[in-house]
Amino acid sequence: MKTKTFLTIHGIIYAAFGLGLFFIPNLLWPNYGLELNDKYAVFLSQHTTIFLGGIAAISLLFKDVEEKSKYAKKILQGLLITNILGVIITLYAIYEGIFYGFGWSDPAFFTLLSILSYIQLKRNN
Repeated sequence: MKTKTFLTIHGIIYAAFGLGLFFIPNLLWPNYGLELNDKYAVFLSQHTTIFLGGIAAISLLFKDVEEKSKYAKKILQGLLITNILGVIITLYAIYEGIFYGFGWSDPAFFTLLSILSYIQLKRNN
């Protein structure tokens, strides 16, 4: 897939999750086994949108980066690292019993994005 297509899809996915966690955290988090008991928990969910939205913005703003350029490589490396961190942190949440129910989908999601990021990075070299 072209880098432009990959970055566009990646950005849209992150934007969708960011918007969901900002506007409907009380609807989303219980699916993962998390309870939002007070306004502070809701705010922490909304706070996460900063980072999800930032990753979405970077992905979408750099979608026109030249194929096989050093800049494309650096962006793809950064997204790969981000997604691997997502795998590690969400697996930890499952291991600790924080995530249950639909919680398995988070490491699966980040693993898929890690694999796609890796494939895209290899194609870009």
